[in-house]
Amino acid sequence: MSKKRVRAVVAGGLLAVGMGVVALPASDAATLPVTAYQEEGDATSLIDASSTALSRVGVDGVNINSEGTQVTSPDSGARAQLAAAHSLGLSADLLIGNYSESLQDFDEAAAHRMLSGTAGIDAVVSTLSDAVGSQGWDAVTIDLESLQARDTAGLTRFAAALKKALPAGKTVGIDITACTSPDEFAQNGYDLSALGRTVDTVTLMAYDEHGWGDSGPGPVGELSWQEKSLDLLLGEVPAGKVDLGVAGYGYAWSSDGHVSQVGDRQARDLVTQDGATARYDTAAGEWTATLGDGTVLWWSDSRSFAARRTLAADKGVHGLAVWDLGLSDTITS
Repeated sequence: MSKKRVRAVVAGGLLAVGMGVVALPASDAATLPVTAYQEEGDATSLIDASSTALSRVGVDGVNINSEGTQVTSPDSGARAQLAAAHSLGLSADLLIGNYSESLQDFDEAAAHRMLSGTAGIDAVVSTLSDAVGSQGWDAVTIDLESLQARDTAGLTRFAAALKKALPAGKTVGIDITACTSPDEFAQNGYDLSALGRTVDTVTLMAYDEHGWGDSGPGPVGELSWQEKSLDLLLGEVPAGKVDLGVAGYGYAWSSDGHVSQVGDRQARDLVTQDGATARYDTAAGEWTATLGDGTVLWWSDSRSFAARRTLAADKGVHGLAVWDLGLSDTITS
């Protein structure tokens, strides 16, 4: 998912930690399966806190090396998340990505090196298949991001090879960046129709409409923007395979243009400590506030999740996927 950024917050150097628990309204949409993502270093107690509302936990995970020739096996932190999920009767999916600690971003060049030939794909698939077989993972989710059109054929080959290699009963999913035109999906390396035929689950990462980069302040993922991207995806992929990705976090834009990621409770604490007033934007389905020093906040919390759950139900998709438990409000039934 779009993630693994420094969890710092601007505005007077304030940093609040913890989780908010906000009950969600009951509705028919409440029966949709929910996947929650968890970073390998986060407390496993976060899974327990949201467990009654979850069906799966996606664990982030492992990343390919810069040469695109191999991937490490899941470490003890990832395996602890796996054990916690299974102890609660939840499925556990392993994410395979191309995030680079040195770049502090997703490494398209590394992904391209792996996807452009068979040797890298075969090596990575072998390691993942062995990990799934020996450690008991229920699925592998492909989370290769910042891809380009040159990666399209290789991405589909990788998904097919992984699907073929995994032990019987194990599944393959893929995370797809939200786009608002067919050309944009293609430019990001996605042959949606081919991927939809190959994998078991396609998760639309319907967030980061505004955030990192030069987007300027705005919703993390406005409802109309999400719906437009979701409709395009559903034109190519069966609804029963699609999960709507939901942000459980926000961003803070300082007056000098610096951007920081904030958790849901962090955002509320910043507003409270500043004496500002937060406003829920019903069109965007998110909260926003402006602090006294000019910092602008937008965040997507449990109320936002409820709105996306309604959207997912209206579109008839399989379920929802929330990034991530270390930032979001506790997910409740």
